[in-house]
Amino acid sequence: MRILGIDPSLRSTGFGVIEAQGNQLTALCHGNLKNLPTVLPSRCLVRIGDTVMKLIADHQPEAVAIEGLVYVQNTRIAFTLGQVRGVIIAAAAKHDLPIYEYAPRKVKQSVTGLGGAGKTQVGNMVKVMLGLKELPQADAGDALAVAICHAHSCRGIQVKPPKQI
Repeated sequence: MRILGIDPSLRSTGFGVIEAQGNQLTALCHGNLKNLPTVLPSRCLVRIGDTVMKLIADHQPEAVAIEGLVYVQNTRIAFTLGQVRGVIIAAAAKHDLPIYEYAPRKVKQSVTGLGGAGKTQVGNMVKVMLGLKELPQADAGDALAVAICHAHSCRGIQVKPPKQI
């Protein structure tokens, strides 16, 4: 199964595509899409949508796994993240792909065994689990972790079924 994992953000969206065959996980690509602060939010959203469409076309994933909303005190940030997620979900839905959402704590627990793990711990475990030569950039590492979490969920490691959106 090929899974596109995404860590949504307006200015630095992480992405990663993995292939899961039984217990074997392989990273096919990963990176992050940087949008400079000088770029209008509307242009960032278009660029994010276009990038997701290209990733889907290039790698033909069977599912998209996206990190769920985190608790934020700033309503403006919450709305912006909602817009980013909406663009990503729409791009995946346009390709008739199933879309799954995972809470950040669930992703961390799936990869490290600890729901409160830090980015460095997550990145190190992603590196080991996927046999990467280098530590992935933080947002890309988070996106790969989301994809790994979905792969684990599909293998029945997770008690509750994933939330499909």
